Amino acid sequence: MLLVILNDAESHVDRLINIILDETEKELRPLDQSNLVEIERVTKGIKITLTGAKLFKSLSADLSPEADPILVQIGGLIRTSTLMNLHTQNRWQPLFEYIERANDTLNIEVRCEGHTDDKPIPMNSKFRNNWELSSARSLNLVQRLSELAEMDQHYFSALGYGEFRPKRDIRKLKDRAEIEEARAENRRVEIYFDAFIKSKNESVENI
Repeated sequence: MLLVILNDAESHVDRLINIILDETEKELRPLDQSNLVEIERVTKGIKITLTGAKLFKSLSADLSPEADPILVQIGGLIRTSTLMNLHTQNRWQPLFEYIERANDTLNIEVRCEGHTDDKPIPMNSKFRNNWELSSARSLNLVQRLSELAEMDQHYFSALGYGEFRPKRDIRKLKDRAEIEEARAENRRVEIYFDAFIKSKNESVENI
C-alpha cells in the first residue's frame, strides 16, 4: 500500500504524513479524558490544549506541581507515539527512501504557544506585559515536556502571543460570569505536534 502511494509521486508524501499524524492523534486520545486537556486534529498537526489554574498560578510562569501528572502522561505518549518512532517500523522505510532520493528531510516539531487573558499586568509584576508572561509560560512548559518525553531539545520551540489570539472574544459579552469564563478559556497553552517535509538544501541555506 505504501509503495503504491509513493509511486504516485511527491504529492502523496503529504498524504502519508497525514496518515502518520492521524495514527498519532488516536494514540494521544486518552489525554482527552482529562478536564485539563483537549486534543484536536488540525491543519498544523495535532493540537493539545492545556487550560485551567492547575497549570500556572496567577501572574506566575512557574508550572504548578498539580500539572505534573498530566505532563508526565503527555510526555510519555509523545515519546512512544508513531510519529516519534517511524525509524523503528519497517513499514515506513519506503517513505524515508523516497524522501532521501528527493534530497529532502522529515522535520518533526513540538511547538508550544502561550496565551493569556486580556487583563493588564500589574505594575509590581516581574513581567512587563502579557507577551512576556505568555512567552515565559510557554518556555517553561516546553522545557518540562522535553525532559518528560526524553526527547532532544531540537524538536521543541516556544512562542508567546499574550492576549492577542483569544479562544473566545469577550468584547461582545455583557454578563460578568460569562466574561470570566471566557477569560479562563483564553488562559491556555497550545502544543502543536507536527511533521513536514523540508528540502535539505533549504536547511543548509538557513544555517
